[in-house]
Amino acid sequence: MNVNFFVTCIGDALKSRMARDSVLLLEQLGCNVNFPEKQGCCGQPAINGGYIEDAIPGMKTLIAALEENDDPIISPAGSCTYAIKSYAEWLAGEPEWAKRAQRVADRMFDLTTFIVKELGVTSVGARLPGKAVYHPSCSLFRKMGVKDEPLTLLNHVEGLELLPFDAQETCCGFGGTFSVKMAAISGEMVKEKVSHMMEVQPDYLIGADVSCLINIGGRMQREGQPVKVMHIAEVLMSR
Repeated sequence: MNVNFFVTCIGDALKSRMARDSVLLLEQLGCNVNFPEKQGCCGQPAINGGYIEDAIPGMKTLIAALEENDDPIISPAGSCTYAIKSYAEWLAGEPEWAKRAQRVADRMFDLTTFIVKELGVTSVGARLPGKAVYHPSCSLFRKMGVKDEPLTLLNHVEGLELLPFDAQETCCGFGGTFSVKMAAISGEMVKEKVSHMMEVQPDYLIGADVSCLINIGGRMQREGQPVKVMHIAEVLMSR
């Protein structure tokens, strides 16, 4: 199957291993991965901050970049996936662009949903001994309703034990520009999140949104917690 890979800004600039492992994983599962060269930022920070008009030119540029073929578009970040899926709403005043945005949105999948629901795969042969906590990001879990797919894949990782913890489904406090505009509240939210996680003494923190992992992992690092932070793609490529 031919697929397009949307790398995301964070994947490109800060977490290249996540992007690499996502591509390697897709290739391992039989996909031919294409990288649309003109892709850019999805505009999620601007959209999240309410700067919709400022984000629209970038939306149109990305729509055009992702129209080069009709193959599925895979993203390793729930926040970026949801942002692109919401373009049609923001472009409703320009019907032609809204239609184009919806056609792109219909081809857009987060990595775990694509693997489980489109490819029909639940085990990728991964092995990672240890105990882990999984953080369901707001964009993936709340906005897109993706709950079972990441857990299905993680439950099939040999040697990995997933630990439930209190308030597991609450926000980590990142929320794009929220963490800047409401820094004190954001700081308390991630402090509470880490406190609940550390009650079960995990070896790993796993998530499907790098922005959340950076936020939670940063708090863990400041507290000196000996927890390894991993994107789910990195886990699924562990052997």
